[in-house]
Amino acid sequence: MMPISSLTPQNVIVHPLVLLSVVDHYNRTIQGTSGNKRVVGVLLGQNVGSRVNVANSYAVPFEEDERDPSIWFLDHNFHEGMYEMFKKVNAKERVVGWYHTGPKLRASDLQINELFKRYIPNPVLVIIDVKPKELGIPTDAYFSVEEIHDDGTAATKTFNHIPSVIDAEEAEEIGVEHLLRDVKDLSLGGLSTQIGEQLNSLKGLQGRLDDMRDYLDKVIAGKLPVNHQILCNLQDIFNLLPNLRVPEKVKAMAVTTNDELLVIYLSSLIRATIALHGLIENKIMLRDAEIAEQQKEEEQSEKKQEVKDGKDAKEETKEKPGK
Repeated sequence: MMPISSLTPQNVIVHPLVLLSVVDHYNRTIQGTSGNKRVVGVLLGQNVGSRVNVANSYAVPFEEDERDPSIWFLDHNFHEGMYEMFKKVNAKERVVGWYHTGPKLRASDLQINELFKRYIPNPVLVIIDVKPKELGIPTDAYFSVEEIHDDGTAATKTFNHIPSVIDAEEAEEIGVEHLLRDVKDLSLGGLSTQIGEQLNSLKGLQGRLDDMRDYLDKVIAGKLPVNHQILCNLQDIFNLLPNLRVPEKVKAMAVTTNDELLVIYLSSLIRATIALHGLIENKIMLRDAEIAEQQKEEEQSEKKQEVKDGKDAKEETKEKPGK
């Protein structure tokens, strides 16, 4: 079978504001309830050539029967009212698609996608996993296409997966950094943070390699058809790998890695030394402040004692003539 479609986007860019809005929508609506429920909303942005830029979103009331996926309700009147208000705030943002929290495709997604075709000819579906169990980007983008079957049967509609990335403007990056301060432990050093990030990256790489291995095993076993595009992509990935059988290249990589690790080690030592220096200066400053405070209290007590002694002396001189 062969998918056909016009104006198919090549990739989808999701901004952090959309992720935060979806998580807030999920926490306000679904979290704490039983069942495998999801939330649905509208994506706003721009279509720039073959790229879809998703910059904003808003929630839409949605209900579905967990027993019968074909029974669902989406308040399109609410959507139309919200979109009219959003247009008054930012006319450049148009409806580009819709989202749900999945975490996977469901049987009713094609029907919901047909509903959104009333407002945009080619809506994009972005599944945002608010509780990711694996490392990586928590978004999956899909585009509706028609498949023509080789046996001459009627064409059917299905979703075609397209790449998605997380991108942010400068103002959004600053906001995300402020939010991460409440999430990350800032007391950890730079070295431990880098090691943790590298470990997470390696775990993500291991997961992608496992997916590639599982796919190839299923193709060899005949469970999946051969996709030449996927095989070409895998071949390109393997061609980018360095040839570690060349001794000169292995030595060069080792030297470069050691140099980078040395810089990280020296930076950590310098940071620790500066921190200790600041701590010692703080201790000295507090000690001097305590000594000055004690001296001030002693001087005040001495002055009070002198004043008291002076008063006593005056009282004694007044009492002597009377005697």
